[in-house]
Amino acid sequence: MKIPLSCLLPVALLALVSPAATQQPISGEPQPTTEEDVLEHIAVLASDEFAGRNPGTIGEVRTLEYLAEQWARAGMVSGTNDPSSPWFQPVPLVERTPAATSARFMRGGRVVEMNRDGILLGADMAEASASGPVIFVGYGTDAAGRVTANVDGKIAIMLFSPPEGAEDFPSRNDRRAALAGAGAVAALTVAPDRFLWRAIQRSIRSGSFELDQPSKAPAVTGIINGDFARRLFRGSESSLKAEIKAAESPVYAGFDTGLTAELNTLTQLRRFTSHNVIGKFEGRKPGSGAVLLLGHWDHFGICRDAEAEDRICNGAVDNASGMAVLTEVAEELGRLGPFDRDIYFMGTTAEERGLLGAYYFADNPVVPLEDIVIALNIDTVAIAERGAPVAIIGRGETDLDDEIDAVSRSLGREVEESLDANAFIQRQDGWALAAKGVPAFMVGGSFADLDLLQSYLRGNYHGPDDETENLPTLGGAAEDTDLHIALARYFADAEKYSPE
Repeated sequence: MKIPLSCLLPVALLALVSPAATQQPISGEPQPTTEEDVLEHIAVLASDEFAGRNPGTIGEVRTLEYLAEQWARAGMVSGTNDPSSPWFQPVPLVERTPAATSARFMRGGRVVEMNRDGILLGADMAEASASGPVIFVGYGTDAAGRVTANVDGKIAIMLFSPPEGAEDFPSRNDRRAALAGAGAVAALTVAPDRFLWRAIQRSIRSGSFELDQPSKAPAVTGIINGDFARRLFRGSESSLKAEIKAAESPVYAGFDTGLTAELNTLTQLRRFTSHNVIGKFEGRKPGSGAVLLLGHWDHFGICRDAEAEDRICNGAVDNASGMAVLTEVAEELGRLGPFDRDIYFMGTTAEERGLLGAYYFADNPVVPLEDIVIALNIDTVAIAERGAPVAIIGRGETDLDDEIDAVSRSLGREVEESLDANAFIQRQDGWALAAKGVPAFMVGGSFADLDLLQSYLRGNYHGPDDETENLPTLGGAAEDTDLHIALARYFADAEKYSPE
């Protein structure tokens, strides 16, 4: 008999042995984290036994069992605040795998040629189609989320990322939903560069995930690469760039491409329940608020065809490293506590598929969002060497920058005060919380040198070579562990930090 994964998780948890959970923590000064400390957890989470930690697989069961066990031994209790679902918050997901798609673009009655890799389509239904005029809508909406172009009955093409420096711009999903609300029958997104296009190709073809809830997107969605986008603009790079520049206007009315299109999709649907894992250290002062540390546990699982020599995307840097740091932080806080405020730890599911676990938590929080004084997301930390400056993704968005900088400097760390790292603000789990008004950040050395980060993104990122034996370095990850211990202690102290 095949036992559902959702049943295996509670059974696995019953087997946890956590004598540390009943021991009194010993207060004192934190012990410096070593690279070996971090490596120990990465080697487990990124091992082939965990099969790439894909949601809805045995890799999820093994990952969540490991994290819950480690956190319980550190002294945590379940943080779901739901006796019927201890440790694990169910997250309903639907996987969509393209079965067959077709796309035909026409101009003046003539078919526009495109290569087979020019477009990828998806849909929320098993079968969907859309046809009509094609309009380029720039970013899709203005900063307030209003659609300024007439898209009724049309196929809208929009840009992947918001305007540079517009961190508060609506998310890609919100912009697609706004286009659907304005009558668009399809929404296609332009991939900004080749390496992201390849990553999206792999993701969609291996099965894209969404929260299993009524969709607000148009009937057909998809993504096109930059080369095909230029062809749609009559092959002119300058024409496309001119329209992108014009789209920065808050009243941009769109660009009529002169095309019509017919889009058709057949999709295989699989509905299942994945999980966020949530634990907490209970504070001494109930009602004083909470600190949240989080990171995503998931990756892409078996990501290559059967004939490939290495089929597993192990995700050592992304994000076994983040979960290793999170677990080391938990062990040290368990030794140093208790603290005034509750400290929650969360491993989210399906971040790689669109921050889905984080979005679900933001809509179904286990603690009121207004009680979270700070959320610190830990992701892709095994890149920087020791001594890297501390950068903040989310700098300038709240009034907490000075507090974070002061804690960083107290550890002898330099601070990168530019806003450059905010280029990634919508590409990480903290965004799902920040969009709801929670002060949410990513803090550490991996984001201070964007050339170094881009080098990783263009290399082993989302591929089978992101393995433990190929880790660039763990010096910065060890230092960032100590930084997050210090930040958690500071913000969990009701006397040192009191929100306005």
